[in-house]
Amino acid sequence: MSTPHARPVARVFTAAQTQEGAGFHVNRPFPTRMLMDFDPFLLLDEMGPMQVAPGNAKGAPDHPHRGFETVTYLLAGEMEHRDSQGHAGKLTPGDVQWMTAGAGVIHSEMPSQAFQARGGEMHGFQLWVNLPSVDKMMTPRYQELPAARIPSASSEDGKVSVRVIAGEALGTHAAIETRTPILYQHFTLEPQALLDHAVPADFNVFAYVIDGEGRFGPETTSAKAHQMVIFGNDGQSVTVRNDSDTSMSFLLIGGKPIGEPVARYGPFVMNTESEIRQAILDFQAGRMGRIPATGPNA
Repeated sequence: MSTPHARPVARVFTAAQTQEGAGFHVNRPFPTRMLMDFDPFLLLDEMGPMQVAPGNAKGAPDHPHRGFETVTYLLAGEMEHRDSQGHAGKLTPGDVQWMTAGAGVIHSEMPSQAFQARGGEMHGFQLWVNLPSVDKMMTPRYQELPAARIPSASSEDGKVSVRVIAGEALGTHAAIETRTPILYQHFTLEPQALLDHAVPADFNVFAYVIDGEGRFGPETTSAKAHQMVIFGNDGQSVTVRNDSDTSMSFLLIGGKPIGEPVARYGPFVMNTESEIRQAILDFQAGRMGRIPATGPNA
């Protein structure tokens, strides 16, 4: 039985399938016409899982952002990123890139040349985290954590394991510093496992099932891969059980609501329409910079 302080399940959404970037497929639980945002979060995209033939991998060429953070978590494949601040890096399975766009940055996220040549499985997530008005025009910054530096933990019985990208889980703290107080955790539950996990009382919290099927909340509401489980706000923990004979995994994501007006237009998220217009003008005028050219003809 779940403990009486567990949060109830409010709703379960199935992710919509859509296209992003240069034409790669994503599963998107929000924003959709059913759920525009989940304060302080603006978007969650699951890229794949998909098998990519050699030469067919697609990514997101040069594009701008202002006013929020993007969190990229790669489970399979390889991505390379570059930006107008002169930053460049590579994501391999298990790595996290936390980009605070702030006042504005232009960046690209593309499959690595090696992955493009050989193909293979591509699977990952991108989460957009809103910034409060006081931070929307801060200097852009990156935090990059290779898989080996992401803290992990397991329950005493070994049936629950977690990678702690943000927040705290099973007594283990994340290595990432966040501007907006959030939790972002990747749980794996073995067969017959039960998780009763404390969450801050003032956080909005949801789970997104990666694979398998679990039962959530005191009502033991069932949810499977590509479904988002929204928890109610009454309670101090979330409960998940795996009654199947195979393992299941999910992302647990939560954050303290910002509670400010949201004005959004594509890759810009501000508080007012006039700020959005200014972001567009700044981008068009080149004030967000450009990604330096590379290669023999640069």
